[in-house]
Amino acid sequence: MKKMEAYLKCIRCGKEYDLGQVRYTCDCGGTLDLKRDFDGVDGMELKDLWEKRWGARSGSAMSGVWRYKELVFDLPDDKIVTRMEGNTRMYPAGKAGKYAGLKNFLLKHEGENPTGSFKDRGMTCGATAAKFYNATTVACASTGNTSASMASYAACSGMKSLIFIPEGKIAYGKLAQALAFGGRTLQIKGNFDDAMTLVQEVCAKLNIYLLNSINPFRIEGQKAICFEILQQLNWQVPDWFVIPGGNLGNNSALSKALEELYTLGIINKKPRIAVIQAAGAAPLVKMWKEHTPFEPVKNPETIATAIKIGNPVSYEKSLRGLKWSNGVVESVTEQEIMDAKAMVDAAGIGAEPASCCSVAGAKKLVEAGVIDPEATVVGILTGNILKDPDAVIGYHQDTLGKLGIKGTYANKPTVIEPDLEAVKAAVFAD
Repeated sequence: MKKMEAYLKCIRCGKEYDLGQVRYTCDCGGTLDLKRDFDGVDGMELKDLWEKRWGARSGSAMSGVWRYKELVFDLPDDKIVTRMEGNTRMYPAGKAGKYAGLKNFLLKHEGENPTGSFKDRGMTCGATAAKFYNATTVACASTGNTSASMASYAACSGMKSLIFIPEGKIAYGKLAQALAFGGRTLQIKGNFDDAMTLVQEVCAKLNIYLLNSINPFRIEGQKAICFEILQQLNWQVPDWFVIPGGNLGNNSALSKALEELYTLGIINKKPRIAVIQAAGAAPLVKMWKEHTPFEPVKNPETIATAIKIGNPVSYEKSLRGLKWSNGVVESVTEQEIMDAKAMVDAAGIGAEPASCCSVAGAKKLVEAGVIDPEATVVGILTGNILKDPDAVIGYHQDTLGKLGIKGTYANKPTVIEPDLEAVKAAVFAD
């Protein structure tokens, strides 16, 4: 198999850079892509190689990211930092599918990654790049999942990790991981976007390697979600992908992966992509629907903390992918998010609130006539249900009224006396 030469290219002005120096953005301020020379590359040969690696019992091919390393970051095994991430399951949506009005709805559960979110896919590649550049300390701004993942991969590879989080605006299930994995955690007075501005300055001036999704290697690792979904589907392309949108790195990665597979002839159909944002943190939706220049949301608010981001760094890449896939952008309310979450959880699958934007958004798009109820749709669940237990308990005890959220499908615990008659009364009350 021919090794593809890789380089960085600005998506705004097209300027190219080799991999010999650390870069996150172009001189013009545009974000960078990791590009490859596909000349002479046989897509079918590449697909056959990936098929042979499926089910590997040793080496990096056991990872659901590094199995596809030719389109991720082609390095020898001893240079790769991995926790054997990926290999997540894809479930029939069950009750959540009926709720969304879809007959062929599959949910890809990225919450089954080592630290409980899709971030592990990008972080294995980002941590590998950090070692490639001989970094000793890595840093990120985070609403939770990124910090948990980065702290874990840094600990595994002997690097220090520095985390900037918005004070009081992170779910404890995520903060607990960052602390447990040894991350040096700094709570700043401000929101995620303030933290993001600060971490970029810190990394530039203190020679620390930045591992937010502005890092082009992070996007490469996240592309493997797409590769793995299609391999699980025997390379049959669904009609739609529906995905939550926060910092917009994940859907940027998804569309980039699809475009590369299409260019190589591994797939011959362009699926459509729907990006779903929480209504209180939806700058992409505003830009898309009102046809106005991009403007950040200054004070984003949503119970879906993983996507409570008002100034997503990957919006340009996201727009590029949406245009390529003839995609759409939609927003969902707090009530819609939590009701959809109740359906995902009741299906026995479970996910954090941000993940369930996929189901809430799919439902809204079906009702609007955008998605055909007969279409084959893959929704991506980005995080584990235990990432935000407070939201789960609050919904089922119907105590989220101050957030404007009603426990529509609440499953409240019942307090009883410790005797058989009380049990019978409670269990057979209906």
